[in-house]
Amino acid sequence: MTASELPEQALDGELEPQKPLAEPFLPFEISISESDLRQLSPALLAYLGDAVFELYVRQSLLLPPKRIRNYHQEVVSKVRAEAQLDYLQTLMPYLTEAECEVVRRGRNATTTRSRRAAPDVYQQASALETLIGYLYLTDRSRLSHLFSLLTLDLPSSPSS
Repeated sequence: MTASELPEQALDGELEPQKPLAEPFLPFEISISESDLRQLSPALLAYLGDAVFELYVRQSLLLPPKRIRNYHQEVVSKVRAEAQLDYLQTLMPYLTEAECEVVRRGRNATTTRSRRAAPDVYQQASALETLIGYLYLTDRSRLSHLFSLLTLDLPSSPSS
């Protein structure tokens, strides 16, 4: 959509805030066998989950329209390790035993260190990303349900 196709109010910045899209856009349906899935490391699932989560956050924050810089800062604040730790804590009571096992594997597999987050925070954030990557490959409807339980209105961490 080009600027000329946007409603007049959107260009003036007076568009009323709208609810996030009901169903997150999760592109590229992938069919993966159980044996192939078992070959994927938690780190690889976290790598995929990181991208899926950022796409979800970007999509959720599209409306109301804002300047790209402000949009970017808001997205970054929501995908930081500290925010992901909060999101994981929100989801934990709703996870199945199998999902808790994926979280545990993701947390325990983290070997790299973040320059910006404490090791335990980084491990928990990686655990959330591992779960998201796993569900993206295995159960999109469950992933959508868990996303619907999140509120992106959690306090933002200050940028470093």
